Amino acid sequence: MSELRRKSALYLNLIRWDRPAGWLLLLWPTLSALWLAAHGFPGWHLLFVFTLGTILMRGAGCCINDVADREFDRHVKRTAGRPVTTGAVSVKEALLLGAALALVAFALVLTTNAATVAWSFAALAITLAYPYAKRLVSMPQAVLGVAFSFGIPMAFSAVQGGDSFSLFAVQGADAFSLANMQSSVPWLAWVLLAGNLFWVLAYDTEYAMVDRDDDLRLGMKTSAITLGRLDVPVVMLCYVVYIIIWDVVLTPYVKGTPFYVAVTLAFGQVAWHYTLIRDRSREGCFKAFRLNHWLGFTLFAGIATSYALR
Repeated sequence: MSELRRKSALYLNLIRWDRPAGWLLLLWPTLSALWLAAHGFPGWHLLFVFTLGTILMRGAGCCINDVADREFDRHVKRTAGRPVTTGAVSVKEALLLGAALALVAFALVLTTNAATVAWSFAALAITLAYPYAKRLVSMPQAVLGVAFSFGIPMAFSAVQGGDSFSLFAVQGADAFSLANMQSSVPWLAWVLLAGNLFWVLAYDTEYAMVDRDDDLRLGMKTSAITLGRLDVPVVMLCYVVYIIIWDVVLTPYVKGTPFYVAVTLAFGQVAWHYTLIRDRSREGCFKAFRLNHWLGFTLFAGIATSYALR
């Protein structure tokens, strides 16, 4: 029994169970999209599917990331104690756990519709690609931005993409056609995804600023290294662009004082983040990253409350 508890603790550590900020950063834009697509509360089924699916896929992503980075992580102060890096969890165990979490998440997607099932494969491909982007591109945070924003088109697809998917229904190839996928996701979802991409660039650059010294020594590619002394102003610019895009495109859809209050509070949080990262200290940058989910929650709360008060 003690061995089971030990392994369970290691697996929970591997998927960052004690650090919910990661899946909350994924959750709030996804829930915002659900509310927008449904013009209010989307129903308990979709709320359950996307909330649990977000938690599961974040855990699967952690498993994949830690396997891909295990040789680098041992040389980074913040990550040297991760279970795969230390050998406490084997590569095989981590991959099996990641696959199991992804399969459960896929089972949840199967309760939605064919278009959303099709989009889930694209989301998985981006999730698998991100850990290796740090070796190939100078701004891997942009790849993460797409991965962390893909819940937005999937949420719209789940609400507006037609009847529930059935493995036993004779749907034909058209069910998974590109035209069917595109028709289930309106232009609004893609604009919101683009805006959310700037938010991910902002908070993941803060995250990269924490490890800049180690990453430079290891030859890793990150936005913090690429931007150099422009890191802080670019982070601030990305925050502003994110909020402005969401504000402008949502104004015709989300009318009411709560949303405008949320936008104002969001800008206030951005100003606070500047005070945390302006001196580029590890502690300040990491704190700013960890608290970013409150910014996403603020905009979600403004959207949800505006619909509730109609």
